Amino acid sequence: MDDRTIDSIFLGSLESLPPVSSKIVRIFTSSTFTDTTMERNTLMAKCYPRIKDYCREKHGLEFQVVDMRWGVRDEATDDHMTTELCMREIKNCQRLSMGPNFIVFLGQKYGYRPIPTYIVSSELALICEELTSMGVDRAILDLWYKKDSNAVPPISVLQPISSILINFNNKRVPKLQAEDQAVWWDTLNKMQKLLRKAAASLGASNKMSKEDVHNYFMSVTEREVINGILNVKNTKNHCLSYVRYINNINLQNLKKASLFVDIINRSLDTESAKLLSDLRDVRLPAKIEAVNAQKYTVEWIGREGLDIETHEEYLNHFISHFYKNVVKLVDRAMRKEDSSAQGQIVTEILQHLHACNNSVKIFYGREESCERIKRYMLGDSDKPLVLFGDGGCGKTSLLSKSVSLVATEWFAHVRPINVIRFLGTTPDSSALTATLISICQQISYNYMLPFENIPDDLVPLTAHFKQLLTYASPTQPLTIYLDSVDQLTGTQDSNKVSWIPTRLPPHCKIIISCANEPANPTVSHEYHVLCKMIDVEENFIEVTALGEDLAMNVIKMWMKTACRDLNNYQWRLVANAISKCSLPIFVKLVFAEICRWRSYTRPQETHLANTVMDSIMLLFERVEKQHGRILVFHALAYITASKSGLSESELEDLISLDDKVLDDVYQYHLPPTRRIPPLLWTRIRNDLPNYLSEREADGVNVMNWYHRQFRDTAKERYFKNMNMAIYFHSMIADYYLGIWGGGVPKPFKFTEIQRHRFGLADKEGSADRKVPIQPLVFSSKDGLSKRYNLRKFGELPFHFVRSRRFKDLFEHVLFNYDWLHAKLSSCPLQAVLADFEDASSNTDDKEAKRELMLVSDALRLGGAILAIYPNMLAPQLVGRLLPEIGGNPNIKMLLRACDRSGPKDCALIPVNHCLHTPGGPLKYSLEGHQFAVFAFCLTSDMRYMVSISTHFITFDLSTSDLTRDVNPGIEGIMQQLVLSPDNKWAAAYSNNNQTVLLNMLSSEFVVINSPFEESHGPVSGLYLLNQNLFITCKLRWAQFDMRGNLVDTFEVPGENKDWEILTMEFFNPADYNVVFWSGSINDMRLRLDSCRGGHYSNCQLLFSAMVMNKARTRAYGCANEENFEVSVFDFIEDEVTGDICWTLVESLPRFENDDKEMLLQLRLDQHDRMLLGTAGKGFVIWDFGSKDKDAAEECRLREGALYLALPHGVRNITTRIMQSNSIMVSSKLDYAVAGVRKNLYVWCLQSGQLAKVLDAHFGRIIQLEPLTIGNWNNLVTSSIDRSVKVWNINNIFEKVHVIDRHELQIDDISLSEVDMAVTVTRSCVGVWETRSGRLLSKLADSPLGAIVTHAEITPDGRYIISSETGKFLVWNRVSEQVVFRDDQPGIQQITLMDYGYKVLTVSVPNINQRDILAAAAGGSSDEANRLTAITTMRSVPEGAILFRFEFPIRMITGMPFRQSVITADNAYIVVVTVDKSNKDCLGVYSAANGAFVSKVLLKGCSIKEVISLVPMPHKANQVAVISSEKGSVMDIKTKKHVRSIAKWGGSITRDGKCGLYAPTRGGLEMLELRKGTTVKTFIPKVAEGVFSVICIFTENDEYVAYYHSGRKTIRVFRTTDTEMIANYRLQAELTAIKSSKDGRAIVLGTVDGCMSVLAIVDPKKEEMNEYLNDLPSRDENWKAKLAKMKARVGFKAAIRVATISSRYAKTSKGGEDGEEELLTEITEDIVVPVAD
Repeated sequence: MDDRTIDSIFLGSLESLPPVSSKIVRIFTSSTFTDTTMERNTLMAKCYPRIKDYCREKHGLEFQVVDMRWGVRDEATDDHMTTELCMREIKNCQRLSMGPNFIVFLGQKYGYRPIPTYIVSSELALICEELTSMGVDRAILDLWYKKDSNAVPPISVLQPISSILINFNNKRVPKLQAEDQAVWWDTLNKMQKLLRKAAASLGASNKMSKEDVHNYFMSVTEREVINGILNVKNTKNHCLSYVRYINNINLQNLKKASLFVDIINRSLDTESAKLLSDLRDVRLPAKIEAVNAQKYTVEWIGREGLDIETHEEYLNHFISHFYKNVVKLVDRAMRKEDSSAQGQIVTEILQHLHACNNSVKIFYGREESCERIKRYMLGDSDKPLVLFGDGGCGKTSLLSKSVSLVATEWFAHVRPINVIRFLGTTPDSSALTATLISICQQISYNYMLPFENIPDDLVPLTAHFKQLLTYASPTQPLTIYLDSVDQLTGTQDSNKVSWIPTRLPPHCKIIISCANEPANPTVSHEYHVLCKMIDVEENFIEVTALGEDLAMNVIKMWMKTACRDLNNYQWRLVANAISKCSLPIFVKLVFAEICRWRSYTRPQETHLANTVMDSIMLLFERVEKQHGRILVFHALAYITASKSGLSESELEDLISLDDKVLDDVYQYHLPPTRRIPPLLWTRIRNDLPNYLSEREADGVNVMNWYHRQFRDTAKERYFKNMNMAIYFHSMIADYYLGIWGGGVPKPFKFTEIQRHRFGLADKEGSADRKVPIQPLVFSSKDGLSKRYNLRKFGELPFHFVRSRRFKDLFEHVLFNYDWLHAKLSSCPLQAVLADFEDASSNTDDKEAKRELMLVSDALRLGGAILAIYPNMLAPQLVGRLLPEIGGNPNIKMLLRACDRSGPKDCALIPVNHCLHTPGGPLKYSLEGHQFAVFAFCLTSDMRYMVSISTHFITFDLSTSDLTRDVNPGIEGIMQQLVLSPDNKWAAAYSNNNQTVLLNMLSSEFVVINSPFEESHGPVSGLYLLNQNLFITCKLRWAQFDMRGNLVDTFEVPGENKDWEILTMEFFNPADYNVVFWSGSINDMRLRLDSCRGGHYSNCQLLFSAMVMNKARTRAYGCANEENFEVSVFDFIEDEVTGDICWTLVESLPRFENDDKEMLLQLRLDQHDRMLLGTAGKGFVIWDFGSKDKDAAEECRLREGALYLALPHGVRNITTRIMQSNSIMVSSKLDYAVAGVRKNLYVWCLQSGQLAKVLDAHFGRIIQLEPLTIGNWNNLVTSSIDRSVKVWNINNIFEKVHVIDRHELQIDDISLSEVDMAVTVTRSCVGVWETRSGRLLSKLADSPLGAIVTHAEITPDGRYIISSETGKFLVWNRVSEQVVFRDDQPGIQQITLMDYGYKVLTVSVPNINQRDILAAAAGGSSDEANRLTAITTMRSVPEGAILFRFEFPIRMITGMPFRQSVITADNAYIVVVTVDKSNKDCLGVYSAANGAFVSKVLLKGCSIKEVISLVPMPHKANQVAVISSEKGSVMDIKTKKHVRSIAKWGGSITRDGKCGLYAPTRGGLEMLELRKGTTVKTFIPKVAEGVFSVICIFTENDEYVAYYHSGRKTIRVFRTTDTEMIANYRLQAELTAIKSSKDGRAIVLGTVDGCMSVLAIVDPKKEEMNEYLNDLPSRDENWKAKLAKMKARVGFKAAIRVATISSRYAKTSKGGEDGEEELLTEITEDIVVPVAD
């Protein structure tokens, strides 16, 4: 394609369009009928399947073969249509195929020479006259050819054979059939002779051209070769020819020989031979390139002549040559194919331009609508134009016509850019993201902008699209046409149109079409949303039916174009039908039907229906009659049953697997390969032109019904019987499951007729149906490139559900790890969740429903991570669902698969339950905010939640999907969020006085700077009406319109000294209520003023809290200062004078302590039934009862105030005046739930008692709102932990699988060798069992105010050594008692020695008094940083001091304490100390007695600041000193610098040979520590931003774990081959990481207080699977066993207590001996090991 053509395509020009390249390789194979059977059958069996696989796997192409002879038994078809169909198919192949499109096989047979089906009547008359003049009887021609005057000019049509010889097709009576067939062949022979004789004579007298004469002599094969090769320009890239000569054909055996040569009258047909040799040896070689032609010469052998066995060598060569040549042409075509972004978009645009042209060609009339569109296009409207109407009313044609008029008439003087998309008709116009990308690419090309700037993510993509529209100019206006926006998929919103801009820049116009059928609200949904978005009536044009006159005119025009006409009777029938319905779709159906009518068609066969559905039914009935009911029924049923359509080859495969069809097609003969002949479907498709559209689905071209009406009619016709529907869905499911793929023979039963005809003894056979395999992923042979089987993902679950095959669905799809992982890797999460929802809504099995819900909710909870890291699927499912392994067989099956197959994708598998499990009260956790969620609002229908941090994020509360994310890009913290009453607008303001006004439908926003002067004070509040935004400050407010333009500013009237506006709400710009406060949080005074139509109310003084009902006619508040009794005020308006005031009506019953306990907040529930008060130490509820007249009074909760007390020590605090923690009441009025600090408190309203406390967030709860509507009984909470959670109150007491965790972050972890670990948090030491993940206990010596800094557990797990608030502690781990304590302030390090029998501590007592010391030293910084460290060695558990020594140190700001180390032979302690000039150096002390050995200066290695020390594991006298640039190895004996290793960060293997280099800006390398060279690169140097990085070797040095704080991921690499075996995304930031002692797992501590153990399940290590299987968490009975064990221990303890007490009574006089005896008895049976 040249550049001019490409430019023209990008402009959207409809002139001289090149053809579209497709995703299909479609080959027409031409050959004679009987002599190539062996070759064709061999190709079908051995070659085509290989080419099919090659095309599919290498290039993602569909491979189709059109062999019009294969499987067709008889050349003569009843309707003589074969020749015409062949020519049509050749054209199709040339139009569609990538690369090869025509292959001819020629032998020594010229083949079947039919007589023409159609002869122009004038030519036939000429022939008949010639015959008459020659004295030949022409009666036979008059009988068989009938004149059709409906054709213009009239033609004579060869009549169907069975219309004259009625038994020609009667297979049931073979004898009669044989007779009629013999008569036909005889008749045909006679007609051939007559026609040829006359034509030759006319040719000789020059009354007929040479070509016209040859027409009567030509064979079908020659006609195909002419159309497929001889008339083609470029044969090199598209055509192949094979010629085969047979030597020594045995003409004695005439029966056999006649299969290979043309025989006439028992001898060779010389005329045919002459015609053949001219074609085969002269014209064909002259046209086709030598490289594309192949000749074979073979011998005639035996009776058969040619046979698979005797000619095996020839066949093998032929097949391999055929395969290579076809593949060569396909590869060549794909190389030429521009697979760049530009090439793909050209293909995409072309498809739409062609579709547009096709619509314009058949468009007539509708002048008025065109005129309105013209006015819009040339006018100044800045909103899109919408064409709407019923399905099939002609919206598409009108839209297409507009495009052609823009280019040719309306904008002829400039160069308009036309962007046309018929949505849903191509793969890239079906989903919103792909559509928008392609539109952006087209616009960018025209305005010369780079494609790279186009984002992939929908939210920024929409914004970028809107930005591109602003490039439109007077010389290059931009017009965009979007047909059928209701066909879009993959929009994040519940509607499909919210992305469409509602305000267009100058010179830009958008025309949209969508369906609107009043009777069908689902279809009309998008139309109604558009009405809200574009609220200008003249921008909507209704496209109605054509009307009788126009419809008749259109049909007449179409008939004229098609060169057809009708007789008067037939025209009357048409007029009658059109008077009943004139929808364009109906008119098209009528036109298609009447085009078939001949002038001689009998009246009883010319019937038209009156409705669209009946019309389609008639069409189906006719096609069934013509092509066989079963075949058509099944073919169309498969297309209708499919979810998104079927490709041609899929349909052929399905029919080939369907024995009901094959039994019908093959009832009278046996096929060579049990597949459907391609010709049969081709004929059916040919009779349904334009009704089946080709569009892309899952990356493949599929056929589907073009109009919804066809699908509905097909369902009505073929799926009335539910069993039939199940049959078709089940067949499709088997196909995509791949049961019969890749050569697996499928059994079948022979029909009775076959067994009788062919004398078969067997009742059953089996045959390979040549259908492809269906893996989840296609991999290339080298395993490098992957393509996902998207067709399988899209279709298989759909058909399993509809064929009620739930067991298969669960096993192969929904509880199958490999399936879920592959689909998640290639499709959005919503597509996976949709499969679960589909299954759940179609099954009645409650247990299965629960399992489906658990897995889909687990995917939802992990959705934010899985969307970016699909390889995290196994860790996510295992971490969440392990507690559900018992009693849920499907979940157990899934988790087993996660353990087995998951490690190949992520080798870090949780050892136990470590992530939140679905079920229980938490319904969703809505993630997406990067900062705390400062506020959220629910839309009035409670369906959506709008929330704000620095972004506006909207969530769909019914599905938990994030539907919109808008970044207004302003600084500061958002203070308030408001929604307009119609939910179309949202607004928020920030603490730097900027307000954002957001259109919720289109995501367009404006940022408004403060309209007030600085002296007026900052912005303090917002209010939204549907048409206005109000912004308030201290004593002023400003009114804006919805484009962000300031309308006016106002000042609060009256005397307002010492008052400020707290909140304002408006009914319209003139009517409002305003609440004032003093501006000081300690002053409780409030004032309520109202204004209505210029009348002002009295100033009502209130205190502390107030609230109004929805109608704003009643206010509740505290009216006096002495106590917090709530008073009720009503709003009174004098109808005559208009005066208004607030009047005290009554006081509500008081609540206990209301004289002391302040009311911080008042709120009403959504029905104004309950008043909810927040007091200092609890909550108060007043129930006013139901407003229903029928509801009895006694349904009130209680007469007075119900006080719900918080537990002791928990208080409500006020965040700003009138705002505090909120409480809500459940929809059944049985519970009240409040959010205080991080927890939810649940009270039972019957008893008023606190029933449950839920650990809800790991940050303070900011807001709590009820979500009770319909059968929803939920509440929503937001928190500073950046999440919003939706809770289901119905499940509030359901058992929750609690994950053990600390309140505070884990600072450090220490592991023992016996599956015990301790964690350090600021408040306590946690003791964990690592195999089960249980937090056994929290240890703190002083429970209140303990500050824990360090803790270590001894290798045997018996003792824990910790430092807490200036004390050194030794704990007995079993008894959880302190066995030794000593004061030792400022501990900086605890290190165990001698297998835990000794402990080394380093403390700096005066570390916290550095500033005081600095002041004393007169400000000298060196003195200030110089401190004394005390090293103490103690015995464990006695705590006795073995030795102690001191050394000077300096503390460096921003650097932690530099820990001392013990050399590899445990002989020396090496510390970082200072030399005389206060520079860092090493101090060496004896580890046996603490004696000073030596000081090692760091002169040789020029290190100024030491970061850490590393003892070299393989050389006891060497210690490495690590600085920020390098590591230097020092010999502590010789005091010399051994060598420096640049870049080394201190990690080291156990053999001391290798270290790691991990710079904070990204990259990870392994260094060889002798030479300092990089020996392996794990992560190349890539810029990942500057973040903190942690990297460690596992204990056995087999793996490297690398944590990156920016990505929040841990990557694990094998050290042997540097392969990354895991990329694990954490839920929360990592604060501590350790490798288990056996190196099989890593233990993580995170900021949310959780400790998780992840096994490193290397796919190359089989034994790790057993390790996982043996874990207690994988044993479904483990919980029961644990409970039993606990009970046993408890029972034994109770028995012992009883024994002790009885013995004690006896032996109280017995003295100490008895006591000792008792103790041994008590301790002998304890389960866990006990310290001596």
